Amino acid sequence: MEFWLPVVFAGLMALAMLIYVVLDGYDLGVGVLLNGADDNEKDMMIASIGPFWDANETWLVLGVGILLIAFPMAHGVILSSLYLEVAVMLVGLILRGVAFDFRVKAREPHKPLWNAAFFGGSLLAALAQGFMLGHYITGFENSVGAFAFSLLIGVCVVAGYGLLGATWLIMKSEHELQRKAVRWAQGALWLTAAGIAAVSIATPLVSERVFARWFEFPQFLLLSQIPAISIALILACHFRLRRLAREIDHTEWQPFALAVSIFLLAFAGLAYSLFPYLVIDEITIWDAASAPESLLVILWGVVITLPAILGYTVFAYRVFWGKTRELSYE
Repeated sequence: MEFWLPVVFAGLMALAMLIYVVLDGYDLGVGVLLNGADDNEKDMMIASIGPFWDANETWLVLGVGILLIAFPMAHGVILSSLYLEVAVMLVGLILRGVAFDFRVKAREPHKPLWNAAFFGGSLLAALAQGFMLGHYITGFENSVGAFAFSLLIGVCVVAGYGLLGATWLIMKSEHELQRKAVRWAQGALWLTAAGIAAVSIATPLVSERVFARWFEFPQFLLLSQIPAISIALILACHFRLRRLAREIDHTEWQPFALAVSIFLLAFAGLAYSLFPYLVIDEITIWDAASAPESLLVILWGVVITLPAILGYTVFAYRVFWGKTRELSYE
């Protein structure tokens, strides 16, 4: 029990953060792309995420909550090292949440202000999350090089969310907005790939343990398939977008599926590199875990909570599936 309970909670936390990155990633991406659309298209973009965006953030709360209650030592180290980035992210999420509701009720002269606030909040939250990832990977180092790397990853995460958002809009929109979304996705794809490559290169370099896990034989032969498959998915997404740029057809859902698959593989590679450490080469999941008796009680709460969150998430996407219709608060 002392061995497996921390592993179970680490898996649950990873699952919650992965679902958050994919689901809130696409709606943050839609916000980041907002400035490239006209007024009517902005309304359709907001409508495409309207039934989902608030619930998507539930997964972030769940993931951070598990970190707090199951791994309090790691929570203290990570959050104290990232408190500025977390504060910036929360400001961005609050700003976009307020803007989402106010932009619909605002008078016409004030609507551009709330559109800008929604764009700014989305950009701020996405950039902060990417910067946190870069800072985490570099072991919370505070050098100029580490800052530059974290900023690069921040920009690439914005592009990655833009890719998710654009491919989501390809599925959910029609006509000119759909064609714009194809162009946005084409622009975001390669910067996303650059970010994944940067993280993949940097992670082994900051840790001899991670380097050994990836490049020692015989596991190298098996693990080399992860970057190979990732490259194949990126190329497949590129060629699919090129085809849709010429003619929209029934395969409009495929770029989103490919983008999600790229994120899944990148997340799997990062998780393999880090496990079993919550702070690279310093704190393992067993070092940071709460007492087994506490984890067992908490597990019962998760057993009840997680299916409920999954259930209403699946239900919401099933009800609101299909093409987006005009936004209305009536």
